[in-house]
Amino acid sequence: MIGILIILLISWIVLYLIEKKNLLVLGILPIIKRLKQFVIGFFVTAILCTGVQYLEIVLKSSSWGLNENFTVGMITNYFWWDIKSVLTEELIFRGALLYLLINKLGAKKGILISAITFGIYHWFSFGILGQIVPMIVVLIGTGLMGYAWALAFSKTSSMAMPIGLHLGWNFTYNTIFSKGPLGEGVLISSGGENISDWFSLIGLWIVPLIVLLFVMYLIANDDNDLKANEIKITTNKS
Repeated sequence: MIGILIILLISWIVLYLIEKKNLLVLGILPIIKRLKQFVIGFFVTAILCTGVQYLEIVLKSSSWGLNENFTVGMITNYFWWDIKSVLTEELIFRGALLYLLINKLGAKKGILISAITFGIYHWFSFGILGQIVPMIVVLIGTGLMGYAWALAFSKTSSMAMPIGLHLGWNFTYNTIFSKGPLGEGVLISSGGENISDWFSLIGLWIVPLIVLLFVMYLIANDDNDLKANEIKITTNKS
């Protein structure tokens, strides 16, 4: 939590020094509108993650059962871990820096830079640096997802939907289906046959593509100062 507070402080300082603005430009207000955007994002990726896990059950002929050691306190702790990890990544990749990139370079370039850096970041977080094929696969998958989330930030002028999209997947994957670094969560799989490693591309490539299409075609643009600056950039170039 201290790390998140430090990132917030640095974000505020950078925004003030460069744009003379504060953290409100990250789309905190209006609360009700942002909460709706968060909830929509959360359920979109939660449903997609559940669909991928169900498909895996069918292909592996495995089964899922409720964790006998499941407690409300355990899930609360897992959920809090998911929130902290998501907020940290979102503040770094879809926070003040993305706002400034869009302001200075325009939405297309800003979003692309954010997506590429997000993909490269996962080389380190996944521990695959130096493994060429995994690096390419991860860069495409996490880069696509990063692009979708950055686009959601640009279109809504808020971090609310990107946070919801990110948390919906992570919470469902880590805590509900016990697939992340936290260990056994709500549901535990048993039995089943081995399936091809290529199946992982459904979650790594197909899901980000679906999320990107959702953001591109189903999320409306907000009228905001990011769009105003985009117009200024286009006008200055012409």
